[in-house]
Amino acid sequence: MMNRQQIDTLVKKMNVDTATNPVDTRIQQIVVRLVGDLFQAIEDLDISQTELWKGLEYFTDAGQANELGLLAAGLGLEHYLDLRADEADAKAGITGGTPRTIEGPLYVAGAPESVGFTRMDDGSESDQVDSLVIEGLVTDTNGNIIPNAKVEIWHANGLGNYSFFDKSQSEFNLRRTIFTDADGKYTALTTMPVGYGCPPAGTTQAVLNLLGRHGNRPSHVHYFVSAPGYRKLTTQFNIEGDQYLWDDFAFATRDGLVATATDVVDPAEMSKFNIDKPFKHIIFNFELVKELNQAPPTEIDRRRASV
Repeated sequence: MMNRQQIDTLVKKMNVDTATNPVDTRIQQIVVRLVGDLFQAIEDLDISQTELWKGLEYFTDAGQANELGLLAAGLGLEHYLDLRADEADAKAGITGGTPRTIEGPLYVAGAPESVGFTRMDDGSESDQVDSLVIEGLVTDTNGNIIPNAKVEIWHANGLGNYSFFDKSQSEFNLRRTIFTDADGKYTALTTMPVGYGCPPAGTTQAVLNLLGRHGNRPSHVHYFVSAPGYRKLTTQFNIEGDQYLWDDFAFATRDGLVATATDVVDPAEMSKFNIDKPFKHIIFNFELVKELNQAPPTEIDRRRASV
């Protein structure tokens, strides 16, 4: 068996000493560390050649199925990055504000924009799913309202599917961008999202099955919230009462990010939103933190879908 010093020497010989062209030193640093850690795991766990190749085949299949983003959430990688970001914020002296949580892989850029109010759904599920009104304020950590804050919202339909990825839905169904009004308020008329699971025959669920884990998420709504001079917030709320509220396979539920949906039966309130039946109502406010010099960035450069 090789010890770590021998492994590091071998990795350096193969991936550093062989360089004959300009080197990206950061990429080199990451590759050398990860390859060394993999070699060490092979030694420690006595990983066989068959197991290694099955692992490589798995990543090929997961990439072809476009499930690597789902896998990152399901194995806790996204949540771990959030915890690291929380630590970095604390070291930079950043306190307060609405908690962050994972973005997930299902954002789509370019959703229709409005000011103050929007209807998010296309009406196709009006007879099958409860209507939902989400209202809230965007303020700073001192309670001062932030007009014209950009609130991007997306969530699943009544079958647990997202438009764009689910081609049976209309373009940008349940995806909208609202700029807060002069009072810092946003209002969205939409449909009640449901919890959902990973594709049962997919690559992510295949790994979860081997780990004895489920792949379910509670009912939730995703957000990006941003405004000039403030740190961008990536977050979501999960809805109280869902059986997976605190057992989210993606580990996105956090204190401060649980919303309660109340039943509204008042005809006057129904008329206010042009709804002809009782509906669900959620109030969810956001506190943004002001930008600070030398603070860790909150804008993540990653590939996202767009129309």
